[in-house]
Amino acid sequence: MHDLLTVILLGIIEGLTEFLPVSSTGHLILASELLGFTGEGSAAFKIAIQLGAILAVLVAYRARFWAVGTGLLRAEPSAVAFTRNILIGFLPAMLVGAVAYEGIRALLESPATVAVALLVGGVAILAIERMVKVVKVESVEAMPLRTAIAIGAVQCIAMIPGVSRSGATIMGALLMGVERKTAAEFSFFLAVPTMMGATAYSLWKDRAILTVDDVNAIAIGLVVAFLVALVVVKAFVAIVGRFGFAPFAWYRIVVGAGALLWLALK
Repeated sequence: MHDLLTVILLGIIEGLTEFLPVSSTGHLILASELLGFTGEGSAAFKIAIQLGAILAVLVAYRARFWAVGTGLLRAEPSAVAFTRNILIGFLPAMLVGAVAYEGIRALLESPATVAVALLVGGVAILAIERMVKVVKVESVEAMPLRTAIAIGAVQCIAMIPGVSRSGATIMGALLMGVERKTAAEFSFFLAVPTMMGATAYSLWKDRAILTVDDVNAIAIGLVVAFLVALVVVKAFVAIVGRFGFAPFAWYRIVVGAGALLWLALK
């Protein structure tokens, strides 16, 4: 069986980083390299345990999702707009992911790609923070259709490990005039269909190579990621509202530079 402590540690890393603009997948790749967590099932593990963090969104925002669900039954315009924007935002990632799946899987084994993406992404966040001035959209429901599609397209960049799905969507939203808290929450909500789809597709593609140990590891990692993310998801919005995204940018730069140095000296 996979080392239990390693599986739990990776679950904690996933839960801590999934909703922060620091790349959960990138951290999992670097941590797996450091801990020797390899093998045929490791790539599926890194994708599948993200579902735990996504389930945390459903729990943390259960009142919001319940209101949307009941609103759809009554055809309320706000519920329809919310659902439309999430589904439209998900569409680009679904299409690109299906076409480029094998290439994306290959990048999951490249720690150097992660290190460079972390470094470059940190600089990009600092630059975008300085550029964003005007707020045009203050809720997911009020988001124009073209903005939801554009943010969904930006999310596809995050298929490069180390870029960060939440970072790409939040920064893209800010550039399009979406208010900070709304940008963060749209990123959370957009993660639900995106990561559910990615997890289901990955497990289906790898069904022939996954062992009982792999499945057990995924189940443990998923539960740990869920519990940790449940705390992080709400705290992140409060941190962003007070300090902005610069602390995460500097963290990315330090970790990316450190990872490059470590890889060079290996």
